[in-house]
Amino acid sequence: MLSYTDAATVAPRRPILRVLRGPSDLPQDFVLPGACQGVGHWLGLIPQDAREIRLCAGPDFVLERVGVRREIDVLAQCLLRRPWRFVGALYERVRGSERRYRDTLRGTCAVTPLARFSAWAEARTRRPHVPPAPLRIRCLVLARPDEAAALASTLDALAAQSHRPEGICVAWQGAPPPRSDARAVHRAWDEDGGPDDLATGAEALCLLRAGDIPEPEALTLLAHALRHADLAYGDSIGPDGQPRLKPDWSPDLALATGYPGRPLLVSREFLSQALPSSVGSMAQMEFTLERAAVSVRARVAHVVRPVARNAADPLDPPSRVEALSARFRGPGAPAAVLCDGAVRLDWPLPDPPPAVSVVIPSRDRLDLITRVCRGVLHETAYAPLELIIVDNGSTDPAVLAHYETLRRDPRVRIHIDPQPFNFAAMVNAGVAVATGSVVVLLNNDVAVLEPGWLAAMVRQACRPEVGAVGAKLLYGDGALQHAGVVVGLGGRAGHILRRRPGDTPGHLGRLRVAHEISAVTAACLAVSREKYLAVGGFDADAFPIDFNDVDFCLRLGTAGWKTVWTPDATLAHLESVSRGPSIGAQRVRFEREAARFSDRWRGAIRHDPFYHPSLSLTTFGEDLE
Repeated sequence: MLSYTDAATVAPRRPILRVLRGPSDLPQDFVLPGACQGVGHWLGLIPQDAREIRLCAGPDFVLERVGVRREIDVLAQCLLRRPWRFVGALYERVRGSERRYRDTLRGTCAVTPLARFSAWAEARTRRPHVPPAPLRIRCLVLARPDEAAALASTLDALAAQSHRPEGICVAWQGAPPPRSDARAVHRAWDEDGGPDDLATGAEALCLLRAGDIPEPEALTLLAHALRHADLAYGDSIGPDGQPRLKPDWSPDLALATGYPGRPLLVSREFLSQALPSSVGSMAQMEFTLERAAVSVRARVAHVVRPVARNAADPLDPPSRVEALSARFRGPGAPAAVLCDGAVRLDWPLPDPPPAVSVVIPSRDRLDLITRVCRGVLHETAYAPLELIIVDNGSTDPAVLAHYETLRRDPRVRIHIDPQPFNFAAMVNAGVAVATGSVVVLLNNDVAVLEPGWLAAMVRQACRPEVGAVGAKLLYGDGALQHAGVVVGLGGRAGHILRRRPGDTPGHLGRLRVAHEISAVTAACLAVSREKYLAVGGFDADAFPIDFNDVDFCLRLGTAGWKTVWTPDATLAHLESVSRGPSIGAQRVRFEREAARFSDRWRGAIRHDPFYHPSLSLTTFGEDLE
């Protein structure tokens, strides 16, 4: 067991523990949880043949305690918490699967459900020691007529701040009450007021609502975050008492959900440059700032620590749709629609729609190739497409006969690639002969479920700022197979919320809307052909079988294009049913590719910007570690 502290609150990097074993063994890396509350704890199995242990951490990291737990004690804890996992752990131990044995015990004994955040945080919270920031902050508190008591609680919290605000203004919906709290200036909200009126006499504006309770260090932490940013926000506790552990800046998610929340700290320069001449309604003020940050591509900082307990948000989803519709106008602007209680941005297709090349690597398996081709050619409502099958040496006569049938369709081309199996090379070969301006990579074990999937992906792929686009993939039983890739999950990269119910909303409701993530699977991936070629396609030398899609998305990100996952494209995926699991020599090959991935993308593994560093990398859910 390790216990440690880390003072970093903006983009903190998870520590990495490296274990060196025999001279011919690859090193084992363990990605530790971030100490976002001030203190972090880690429980892990160190192999008996370990000869050296190394630790990679940031400059503010302090290792406070190293302890040892007996194996029998950990097994006993596992038995008490999850008896079936105890049985599974013993099974993996008997059959010699060190990795599964270790992860089963860690997932039971070192992981806490998000619903138990309060108890989890109590054991890890340490008050941050942050020096004062030389920043003059004015607090703007929005209040409604019936919120006098809630306002008093907010003003009490502001009076206890380690960074005292320059001034406090309470903006009322309607006339201020006759007896107003003397600790603040009170005025009626002016929809026609300009941005310069908001931060009068200060360098930054902090937006709050009556009933918000900022932590004593909230303004200090946000002020430090704003030193190299235009807008800063932090994690929070919602009005229901549950944590809102937020990703780093995610513009699409911000527009759809308003996840940055309050308090928001913005620079005066940002207010002057980004806001319209009149600030509009009080109810839409938060959204106005978020939308302004998106439109001007502001520098946005995220304090990775709860900085406030929030009152209820008055801008409900229908109101957000109305606000988005009013703000987004003109060619190329998305339409805001309300679906399942969430706001979705429906990006328009270019007119005319671009030609799409669907590339399917395959070998034998008549049942799979028949189904996926039928889905693309006859069950997809998108006309300008071609289908390219990259065949890796099929010998099944039935498959070869089916190819002859497919060749009668002018939209189909079959490219024979008889080389030793190299998935990345097959994909590159398919893209090389593609003629569409958008390329869709599709596994042969994917099934089309609804006709609009391709249009939904192309809409996103045609956005100038977007690189790769991923789909929502379901197992045959309807459970989630792919809702995006988290870099670092499982030690390298993994699918978030795998095996959860297909309608799982995800933390902050993010699985209901399209949003930025670090990577998506090549089982169903759309990308502009120009962008694909610009980064050199898949790396067939370093990652012939595994990690090529994640590596590709991360290289797109390095080149300036973001990756987006959308629930508007939903398909079924049997996940590598045509290849089977990696065992024996295949497992050795997998581990070598995994080691290359870790060496190339260690920074991303230590901090996936779209996955909170308090969340577990051991389990595939949104648990605490």
